[in-house]
Amino acid sequence: MTTRPAKPERPQPPKLIDLARWLWIGSALLGSLGFMLEVTSGDMLLTELRRAQPDLGQDEIDGALSAAVLFSLLACSLLVLVHAMIANRMARGRNWARIVLTILGGGGILIGLMRLLLIVTGVASAFGVGVSPVNLAFSLVTMVVDGAVLVLMFQPSVAGHFRANAVGQQSTTRSS
Repeated sequence: MTTRPAKPERPQPPKLIDLARWLWIGSALLGSLGFMLEVTSGDMLLTELRRAQPDLGQDEIDGALSAAVLFSLLACSLLVLVHAMIANRMARGRNWARIVLTILGGGGILIGLMRLLLIVTGVASAFGVGVSPVNLAFSLVTMVVDGAVLVLMFQPSVAGHFRANAVGQQSTTRSS
């Protein structure tokens, strides 16, 4: 019987990267929570459903609302899971994960800023799009957290963590 060599122990990520990992996961949770609050509060879904299909009965509307909330909950759970998986890869020193998170975070910040600009200028209300203060607060906090994480991931003191793991990956693939 052959014994497999023990896996080398993973080095602990630098404190800033570990903090960035948990902030990414927290940001995904906050964003999902804000979205779920927006979906479940107010009459947004009900209004859209009645506008799209005015001939539905109350039982059909209730069923459609329940299905929409369930689908939103599942989608948010999947989003948090994917963010956590990518954040964990980033904490292990995978540069591709850092790049993916940078794109996601940068895109989220850009969309949040555009949304804020549309609200402040009144364009959103001109088109009948209302944003609750609670949802706006969640968006602003998420943007700030994402911005902080982007800064943490690219500190000069953590660059070696990604270089060391890239070198370790190359030597492992060559020896296979």
